[in-house]
Amino acid sequence: MKFPVQLVHGRLIKRYKRFLADVCLDDGTIVTAHCTNSGSMKTCIEENAPVYLTPVNDPMRKTKFTWEMIFMNEDWIGINTSVPNMLAFEAVRDGEIEQLKGYTRVEREVKFQDSRFDVYAENDTERCFIEVKNVTMKVGDFALFPDAVTTRGRKHLETLIRVKQQGIRAVMLYVIQRTDVSKFGPAKEIDPEYANALKRAYESGVEIFPVQAKVTPEEIKIVRQLPFDL
Repeated sequence: MKFPVQLVHGRLIKRYKRFLADVCLDDGTIVTAHCTNSGSMKTCIEENAPVYLTPVNDPMRKTKFTWEMIFMNEDWIGINTSVPNMLAFEAVRDGEIEQLKGYTRVEREVKFQDSRFDVYAENDTERCFIEVKNVTMKVGDFALFPDAVTTRGRKHLETLIRVKQQGIRAVMLYVIQRTDVSKFGPAKEIDPEYANALKRAYESGVEIFPVQAKVTPEEIKIVRQLPFDL
């Protein structure tokens, strides 16, 4: 996924009210950017760290920038939670994930019962619902999800189980927007109910694919699949 416009560089002053971040641009201008990440952002936030923002030309929007990434641990970490959905859609459409190749029709935001899944794919012999989650939390070598309690995330897992029960392929795809980790797992101490639901889903036949993305100011690209430990 390439950024359609040139990003703007600055340094993080602070994040507040969950969805706002003040940033000092290189020319000294202080701007307020929209933060799409509603989680705690544990381990991916550091005041005065370099950041990149996307300028937004929308007269109806109060904030004129969207916060995309932060530089920590010698690399960029993607914090925009809308990016993984587009990454996943492009990767499935273009056959970039080995286990999800071969689909001739790929769509975004498709409803199943009371849930709407991020990606739907099908071919002549198979249908597949894919839920996508953004992962930024790091503990040791592990990327962990979630970084805050998520009842919505648990609901998606329960619906994926029902998808599988109806004979349809069900996939949980975790997009890890940082390269300083080598494994994936659920954040049991933060949300034990989500961790239990993920294990239950896996035992019910829901497939789990954690993929790692390389984040740069020019593009974000899936580079490899990581092992997981439930």
